[in-house]
Amino acid sequence: MSFKEELQKRTEEIEELLRRYLPKEEGFQKTVLEAVNYSVTAGGKRLRPILMRETYRMFGGSGPVIEPYMAAIEMIHTYSLVHDDLPAMDNDEYRRGRKTTHAVYGEAMGILAGDALLNLAFETAAQAFELDLSERTAKAMRILAEKAGIYGMIGGQVVDVESEGYAISREKLDFIYRLKTSALIESSMMIGAVLAGATEDEVERIERTARDVGLAFQIQDDILDVTSTLEVLGKPIHSDEKNEKTTYVTLEGLDKARQDVEEISKRALATLASLERKNPFLEELITMLITREK
Repeated sequence: MSFKEELQKRTEEIEELLRRYLPKEEGFQKTVLEAVNYSVTAGGKRLRPILMRETYRMFGGSGPVIEPYMAAIEMIHTYSLVHDDLPAMDNDEYRRGRKTTHAVYGEAMGILAGDALLNLAFETAAQAFELDLSERTAKAMRILAEKAGIYGMIGGQVVDVESEGYAISREKLDFIYRLKTSALIESSMMIGAVLAGATEDEVERIERTARDVGLAFQIQDDILDVTSTLEVLGKPIHSDEKNEKTTYVTLEGLDKARQDVEEISKRALATLASLERKNPFLEELITMLITREK
């Protein structure tokens, strides 16, 4: 089976997994449940749950304890996109090739759908404790919360919002990307390692790998925002320019941005290779993500 076929198979497995954890659309609050399901089922690469499972497998993990966390990380990622698209933030009408949640359900329901997804994520992750009440599952829960919060994704988003319309330094841009993008990728891979019983040193190296993957991924996103099309990307291009955002491309230029993607991705793969454990699919996935066209 080719890498592309393997990836498709794993993506379909994640889709099936997510369907199991999504709410039924019923009751007086039916509208928000529909908005939640609309947001999650809009497609996407399902990158974070795949990275989580592949890291789990790399360290010899098996069994269903990883599954609630896989669903939870995708719910957190989706909630962040729903809120990111809101009029108060990026004010985007398209995501993953179709109308954004607020464009379909209205701004208030977009806010509530994001809130609902964040709460549902932790409700879902907590189901892991019914399968394995241990130090590992507790540590995984702490990583999930911390990397999504004020010292992770939300912290990065705050600095990003406050920086709009201002020229910012490379140091501050690195900080934004490390928190806003890398944090959930770090969370995914670290949780996979922790639940499989990796040592502290191994988890730290996985965190460094994931940090660089996230940074290269975001720089590639900046490149695509300039060079791609709406049809290929599935979301509006030049939105960074529209929102007066400093990006790697505006700061360093297109050639330097491409060079940085290559250097950072090589560093990520070198850190991963320093571990005795191997997962060829994971290595190929990381390479594909960083050189992607959409």
